[in-house]
This record gives sequence, structure tokens and C-alpha cells, in this order.
Amino acid sequence: MKMHFCIPVSQQRLDALGSRYVLYSVYLDGFLFCRVRYSQLHGWNEQLRRVFGSSLPPFPPKYYLAMTTAMADERRDQLEQYLQNVTMDPNVLRSDVFIEFLKLVQLNTFDITTKKASLDIFLPNERSIPVEILTSDTAERILEVVSHKIGLCRELLDYFGLFLIRFGKEGKLSVVKKLADFELPYVHLASSEVENCKVGLRKWYMDPSLDSMLMDCKAAVDLLYMQAIQDIAKEWAKPTQAQRQNLEALQKEDNQTKEQFLELAQEVRHYGYLQLDPCTCDYPEPGSGAVLSVGNNEISCRISLPDGQTQDTIFQMSGVKCWQVTFLGTLLDVDGPQRTLNQNLELRFQYSEDSHWQWFVVYTKQAFLLSSCLKKMISENTVKLAAENPEMQIEVLEQSKSKKYHVQQSQQKDYSSFLSRKSKTKIAKDDCVFGNIKEEDL
Repeated sequence: MKMHFCIPVSQQRLDALGSRYVLYSVYLDGFLFCRVRYSQLHGWNEQLRRVFGSSLPPFPPKYYLAMTTAMADERRDQLEQYLQNVTMDPNVLRSDVFIEFLKLVQLNTFDITTKKASLDIFLPNERSIPVEILTSDTAERILEVVSHKIGLCRELLDYFGLFLIRFGKEGKLSVVKKLADFELPYVHLASSEVENCKVGLRKWYMDPSLDSMLMDCKAAVDLLYMQAIQDIAKEWAKPTQAQRQNLEALQKEDNQTKEQFLELAQEVRHYGYLQLDPCTCDYPEPGSGAVLSVGNNEISCRISLPDGQTQDTIFQMSGVKCWQVTFLGTLLDVDGPQRTLNQNLELRFQYSEDSHWQWFVVYTKQAFLLSSCLKKMISENTVKLAAENPEMQIEVLEQSKSKKYHVQQSQQKDYSSFLSRKSKTKIAKDDCVFGNIKEEDL
């Protein structure tokens, strides 16, 4: 599935010789990822084509005459589509040509040089593991280093990920985003506008039954155990009084095993779910407060009603047709656009209830994270379907791996999209002025 790349704004700049060029601000999951020129992306595409040939998506053509504003907007849209489409191929994602270019533009954008550094990786028990890294190390590389340090089996790395996590007051915890394999955690921390943000290690799957795949690795069991305790303490997982007493009793027993604890924890409501920060939605009426928990093939919503009561509503993923994330806010030019798009975001999904399709809208700064969770559930469900129907062929595209199965429906569905409401986007006066810019200036 497509990654959440977008280019909501571009700017006109002057180089050292006074020539004008266009700088594109590329966002990933709502955070400024890099700023690049067309010529840089064009050169990168040429390198990729020498390796992958015609399998790559089309790249926006050069213009040799002055661009109008409409042409410039079209190019920006085409570059956005290119970035979304090129990252659908796991072979491209893992190639040196792909990774080295993106490492370079991240470092250059935030003016960070490659050097040795120390980075604290926080475990689910909120203790940290210091690791010696290079500022140019990717999330994938750092995950490998951490896993080696704690003894996590290498073949289980795909079940875990590095996340940006915000630690708030009174022990509040908020998952900001899942770091893509090619992102640079050190750069993210150095450039993030989110306060009290740290890099944390968490499991990265939405189907609680997948715990069974990790039971033979002690380090993996330790991580699951820590996260289960943390989720219950933070009230993300919601045990009944009886379940809580049994779990607490298990923790106190000398001969109890963590596997026994996890087996009992699996029966707890919302075990293994990711809970979002309080937000608003349009159901049952606009402006309703809501807390969303995502996992186990469902979106669980606890909605606050005007009369002070609460209503629990569950949307099964089998009933979700598609969804889109839309940016509703403004982009201001303060030495370039703001570094996050997470202030005014909505995620709306189309859902079938009693054979009637309707849209459900959620207004949350974690819209991109929610979308990533929905994608993950679709992917896991596809793999499960393939395992249950070995005569079918499905190709599952993941960031770090490609799995092929036999399935009759071989076409890929694009469930999600990102929209920037340009009519509501305030562009700084120096943005998108292209009338006198020629191709050689780009």
C-alpha cells in the first residue's frame, strides 16, 4: 500500500548566484521529511531506473519553457504521486540507491552532519537502552542494533518497530508515529516540534493472535510482557475487576511464567490495541468527543454523548471500504513551511451498515497513525486469508518484505488516500510563484 507522502507546498528560492529555483517540502505521515529540488528527484529517479528499469512509476517530465502556476501545481501533484507509488515496491524500498538518497536529503534538510552519537531507545517499561549510533543510521539499522543488544531474534524483527512516543504529564503516553525503515531517528528527534518526544520500541502488529509466533524467543516474550503491563496501567487494555485480580496474582507468584500472564492478558478487552488521544468525531452528531482503540480487525470508539453518557461503537474492518486523510489547516512560511501537518487533520472512512454505505469522520492529530494501523490490519488479514486458502495468490507488499501467495483476486486495492484541501490552505506570498522560472533554474 502507498505510504503517506505529500507535498502540500513548494517555495521559490534564490541560489548563491541569484538564480531562482523551486524547493518542494515533502511530508511523511504529517511531518516534514525533507526539502528537495526537482533536479535532485530527477537524478534520483534516473539512478533508480538504471537498477529497476520500467517497473518504476512514471516521473514528471521536464519543462523547457516558463511554467505557469497551473503547470507548477500539476508538477507538485505528480511528484507527490511518484513518491507514493515508488514506495509501494518493497524491492525499491530496500535498495541502496533508494535509502542512500533519502538519508542524504534528510540530513541536508535539517543541516545535520554524519557523526557518532548516543541515542536512548525506550522499552515498554519506560526504561531506556543507550545505543551508540551514527546520526545517519536508519530506523531499520537502529532496530537491528537494539535487538542484538537485548537478544531479540533477528527473524522476529518484522514484528517490532521504532516509534516516536510523547511522554506527558501524570504518566500519559501518546504514540506520535511509526518510524519508516528509511527514516533517521536521530534527525527526527533533533528536528521535531513535538515536546517530550522519545524513540520507543513496541510491537508492530494489530492481531493479538500473532503473539504465538514470538513465544520461543525470551527477549520477545519480555517485550510483550512489558507492553501488556504498560497497556493495562495506561488503561489502553481494559480488564474486568476479576481479570485484573488474576493478572496481579500471577505477577506475584514465584513460579508464574510470562507466557501464562500473556495467555490470560489475551482475554482482556482491547489487549494489543493501540489507543489514540481523545479526539472528536461526527457521530452520532458533529463535535462528539471520542476515544479510539484500534486492533484485532476493528475500530472501537467510546463516544461521549451530550447528556454525559458514553456510547461504545465498533466498526469491523470487514465493513470498511476505504478511507482518506485530509489536511484542514494552514501552511505558514517561517523559514519554510511548518514541520508538522498534525494540527488540523481528519480521517474519514466509508463504512457499510445494514447494506448502507456512510462516512464516519474523525478529527485527530494522529490521523496518519490511525491510517497506518488500518493498513496494517488490512495487510495482516490478507496474509491470514492466504494461509487459510493456499490455492489462491495474493501479493502482500510491506515496507520490509514481500510475500507471495496464490489468490484469484490478484489486483492490488488502494484503500487509503491523502488530500490537502488547497482551497483552505494559506500559502505564503513567496510560495508557488513560477511564471518566470524556466527548467534550467530548477
